[in-house]
Amino acid sequence: MTALQSAALLLFINLGLLWLLMRMPLGVRTICLKRRFRRAPEELWSAINPSGTNANWHHSVVSSKPLDNRADMVEQIYSHLDRNGKPQRRLLALEPLAAAGGRGFHTRIADDSTLDAAFWRDFRESRIVRRLPDGAEIEITQTDRYRGLASLLFRYFVLRRELRALEGWLETGRSVPQGYVEHPAVQFGLALISTLLLWPFFGLTVSGLMISAFLTLVIALHELGHLAAYRTFGHESVRMIFVPLLGGIAIGGRPYKSQFEVAVCALMGSGMSAFAVPILVAGYNGTARDLLLPEQLGSPLLIFLLILGGFNLLNLLPMQRFDGGQVLRQIFTTRRSRIWASFATTIFILWIGWELGISAKMLMAGLAVFILLSMIGASSVKPRHKLDQMKDGERILVAFGLFAAIAIHGYAVLFSAEKLF
Repeated sequence: MTALQSAALLLFINLGLLWLLMRMPLGVRTICLKRRFRRAPEELWSAINPSGTNANWHHSVVSSKPLDNRADMVEQIYSHLDRNGKPQRRLLALEPLAAAGGRGFHTRIADDSTLDAAFWRDFRESRIVRRLPDGAEIEITQTDRYRGLASLLFRYFVLRRELRALEGWLETGRSVPQGYVEHPAVQFGLALISTLLLWPFFGLTVSGLMISAFLTLVIALHELGHLAAYRTFGHESVRMIFVPLLGGIAIGGRPYKSQFEVAVCALMGSGMSAFAVPILVAGYNGTARDLLLPEQLGSPLLIFLLILGGFNLLNLLPMQRFDGGQVLRQIFTTRRSRIWASFATTIFILWIGWELGISAKMLMAGLAVFILLSMIGASSVKPRHKLDQMKDGERILVAFGLFAAIAIHGYAVLFSAEKLF
């Protein structure tokens, strides 16, 4: 299989996986989980009932209590933060549910301090506690409209974690987080798996393994840039999730507050990598002149520089779900200005490809693929409150940052390609 065929196959697999995870219309789906406990039904009911005496047992629930004079409405306060750094608030509408051998309730989200009401339009949940000869059983049924398997799987695993946390609380009196995916050791393992899965696409050789490992390192460095930006804006908890074959995802600790925050957090993925470009160029020049580094490191440094520059340059394309598109949407407020800015950015990046010697036909084909890839991105989650608008000075600062990131990574690609080829 040629290098071009391998690249095409990898793109085809990524497009298919992204569509499956993010855009495949699933319609209304129901998740149902059951768990048996050797506990009295009354004890379980006091925990899962939002109005119960132990309704705040979960580590993420600060308080859960009915509204004054409204027994059917419960206010829950969570430790998760909203855009202003305050605890998230939800209002639950409860309806009694008749259940054979037990009791339960229906729930819908009547209000949310973070998300727009439309997000919860199709969401319904029911919880039932049934008496058993040796204890009790909890049944949780959750129904919502889904687009893409990722959101459906996310909800499923959240419910599983909740039931495991409940089991721990019943045994120890303490609720602790049950997630393992975010653990650094697990993420390192996922990065290793991603490297091994990418290896065949670059050839099952030592050189192919090196390229695959370099691509994984570039992805990690890019996501670390996003994490650093989140921390700068005061996100108390941030994490990175590696998705084999598809790359990485940086997750902040609260919703965005302003357009400036969105733009900087998106731009810093490539911004962090840009700091590595002069270091790598200096390292290569050192090997060429037999200074400090051995000459044998010259080619690997150039390959890493090429992958670093190419990955981040493509990520700065002004597409819907790419970092470049995220930044431009915050800088420019009108549709016409965004179109012209996107056109100029795309032409600049295509010119870099032209300077590399890539044919016009290949450039257009690649552009079409990335447009399709951008369209497959997940639908936006509408926040309850509009983001704070950018100030003129902030727009200029971010615009210069975007231009600098494109120029630096474009230079990295041209410099490394000239030396390698």
